[in-house]
Amino acid sequence: MELKKSEKADLENKKDVFLLIGLVLSLGISLLAFEWTSRPTQVSTLGTLDAVEVEEEVIPITRQEQITTPPPAPPPTVVEVLNIVDNATQVNDDLSIFDSEADHETFVDVAPIVAAKEEKEEEEEAQVFFIVEEMPEFPGGEAALRAYIAKSINYPVIAQENGIQGKVYVTFVVDRDGGISDAKVARGVDPSLDKEALRVVNSLPKWKPGKQRGKPVRVSYTVPISFVLQ
Repeated sequence: MELKKSEKADLENKKDVFLLIGLVLSLGISLLAFEWTSRPTQVSTLGTLDAVEVEEEVIPITRQEQITTPPPAPPPTVVEVLNIVDNATQVNDDLSIFDSEADHETFVDVAPIVAAKEEKEEEEEAQVFFIVEEMPEFPGGEAALRAYIAKSINYPVIAQENGIQGKVYVTFVVDRDGGISDAKVARGVDPSLDKEALRVVNSLPKWKPGKQRGKPVRVSYTVPISFVLQ
C-alpha cells in the first residue's frame, strides 16, 4: 500500500521560508545586542568622611648658648715706695754733659775693609770652573799633548803579562798659573794602568791657564789615556 501526503502538509516546500525567517531573527537579535546600552545607576551618597584628629607637632624653641668671656684681670697695683731722707743729706744736682763734637784728639775706630776683600779673592781663587770663555791649552795644542803622553807612558810589565789594556780617564785642575793639581782617576781600568796614567798627568808641563772675564781662573780638565798592547 503506498502512502501519500498532501502538498499542504509537506514541510519541504516551506524549508526556504523557515530558513529566511531564522536568518532575519538572528540578525535582528545581533543588532539589538550591539545597540543595547546600560546606564549607570545614580548614587545617592558619596560615602561618609570620618574626621581624623591630626596631632599638632610642637617644635621646641632652641637658643644659642651665649659664651661669656671672663672679665679682664685687674691691673697690677703699683706700690709707691717713698724713701724718706733726712734733711741733712746732701743731694748731688750736677748734670754731666758730654760734648759730641769731634776734635783733633778724638780717636775713631774703623773696621778694616782689606780683610773682607782678601777673603773674596781667596774664594775666587779656590773656585773651580768647568767651562770658561777661554779654556786652558797645552803648549802646542791637543796634538802636542797626545804626543807628550805617548812618549811619557811606560806600559806596566804586570799589565803586559796579563794582557790588560784599555782607556783611563784622568781629571785634573789647571791652576791660575798653569800648573797641574788635584789629579784623580775618573774612570779606571786596572790599578797598575791607573797609577801610570796619574804619574804621566802629574808630570805635564805648565799650561796656558783658562780665563773668565779676562782673569785667569782654575779650570777642571779631563784627559783620556789609552793603553794598547801591540
